[in-house]
Amino acid sequence: MSKPAYLATADGLFFVGRACGAEGQAGGELCFNTSMSGYQEIVTDPSYGGQIITMTAPQMGNYGVCDEDSQSRGVFARGLVVREMCHEPSNWRSQGSLPDYLRAQGVVAIEGIDTRAIVRHLRDRGAVNAVISTECSDRETLLAAARAEPGLVGRDLAATVACDRPYDFLEGVRGGQQSDLWSESCPYVSPVSSQDDTETPTARFRVVAFDTGIKYDILRNLRSCGCSVHVVPPTTSAEDVLAQHPDGIFLANGPGDPDAVDYLCRTVRQLIGRRPLFGICLGHQILSLAAGAKTYKLKFGHRGGNHPVMYLPTGRVEITAQNHGFAVDLDGTRDIELTHLNLNDQTVEGIRLRTAPAFSVQYHPEAAPGPHDAHYVFTEFTRLMEEYTQ
Repeated sequence: MSKPAYLATADGLFFVGRACGAEGQAGGELCFNTSMSGYQEIVTDPSYGGQIITMTAPQMGNYGVCDEDSQSRGVFARGLVVREMCHEPSNWRSQGSLPDYLRAQGVVAIEGIDTRAIVRHLRDRGAVNAVISTECSDRETLLAAARAEPGLVGRDLAATVACDRPYDFLEGVRGGQQSDLWSESCPYVSPVSSQDDTETPTARFRVVAFDTGIKYDILRNLRSCGCSVHVVPPTTSAEDVLAQHPDGIFLANGPGDPDAVDYLCRTVRQLIGRRPLFGICLGHQILSLAAGAKTYKLKFGHRGGNHPVMYLPTGRVEITAQNHGFAVDLDGTRDIELTHLNLNDQTVEGIRLRTAPAFSVQYHPEAAPGPHDAHYVFTEFTRLMEEYTQ
């Protein structure tokens, strides 16, 4: 029998359920994700740093977990909320159950509560701080703990999930040859692997990627497009980046308030026009801030795999995966062109600079819910680098 677990929100909600992860107590901003699958990719996305994820689909964990599906070196989400957790998965790829994985990662999780009520509450009232606990059952104590949580505004969480030293991303390389992204004959290896597969592959472009919580599938897509990728911490200076002689610079996704990552904004401002730049999610917000735009917090954010986005130059609609709680405000900017628009709430989903080879998207093209609707953004980046090198 599972231990009792409790969920309390800062504005007064209180739920009693069952533990389905690690024991303990954890707090963060409570959010919801509308994806029906991909739970392992979601919980290992560093962009969820500082947050408790509520999954709207009723069952999670059905197909277990697999090392190849992780998007980072661990789980940075503060907690997980589900309606029903599968403790005995069935899948030929499964290497274990989701509850066991959460326990190994030290992630507190709760099941057996009304997730629809939580999602309706967040949709109507907006994001709210919360606490999950298997240690305390006192309602008032947990409500007070939820109210004491700091939230996301003004917090630089990117620094807490980023790498602390540079490295070359080598996944998908065997015998010095560039591999296909999903080739079964070329399984993924760890980015810090000591295996003898570190021979530099033949690559058309050299990319320096700022790590603010970068996902492995983004790096894999860059590799599949013919890029060698050198990953650096977000505090790396513009001079050190240019000393790598890159053909292009990538700005990654990540958690927290983009305004709090002001040091990276200053660095990017120095790099605009000196190399092609491409950003995703937080990287999109950082590029926009560096070019003179502003950002603001959304009521409850965009998180899921079914968000329609229009690419304005063609009018084509893409089905996109998203995970962000902040958005870009282009009001008053002159050097930024709007390229992508969210059809649900008309928020900014993509931009390009009018005066420099730089562009970004708010959504996650590597997550491929379309499945290939948005892959063109990676080839667009290689096109800019090709023009730059010529």
